[in-house]
Amino acid sequence: MEKNNNTTTNEEINEEVIEENQEVVEETNTQTDEEASNVEDEISPQQELEQKLEETTNRLLRTQADYENLRRRTRLEKEADAKYRSQRLVEELLPAIDNFERALMIDAESDETKNLLQGVEMVYRQIKEALSKEGIETIETVGHSFDPHIHQAVMQVETDEYDKNVVVEELQKGYKLKDRVIRPAMVKVNS
Repeated sequence: MEKNNNTTTNEEINEEVIEENQEVVEETNTQTDEEASNVEDEISPQQELEQKLEETTNRLLRTQADYENLRRRTRLEKEADAKYRSQRLVEELLPAIDNFERALMIDAESDETKNLLQGVEMVYRQIKEALSKEGIETIETVGHSFDPHIHQAVMQVETDEYDKNVVVEELQKGYKLKDRVIRPAMVKVNS
């Protein structure tokens, strides 16, 4: 029986030791959790400030980028306005130039008509020179390949004189202001 008592006693002692160890572990865990929450409380405001600083910095960088984009866009618009400032005037003058060209095709028979035609031709040349100084160019047509960006095909003909897709005849002159087409040339194209 003694052995039995001894065994029981050892088991009881082991259980008591395990219980005490568990209590110590639980107590230690509780203390560690409290310390961790205290540390989190101490770090949390710092982290919060760092996050706010990062957000503010990002917002500032985005605002600066937006401002730079606005400045660049405004500069480009001003440059385009300066480059094409005479476009409206040219568009208004093109019908008058067409009429001058039609008037110059008249065959003058009398001296008075010849003098009048000569005066019309002088005015026409002056207007063309002024437009040329502003960067207005006539679009090349006859004998050149058809380009839908600068030509407007209104007719197609078949002829052996020109290759396929080449402009055969100009029906109305086209004009460019620097690199911008003001009016495409109306043309006949070989099909």
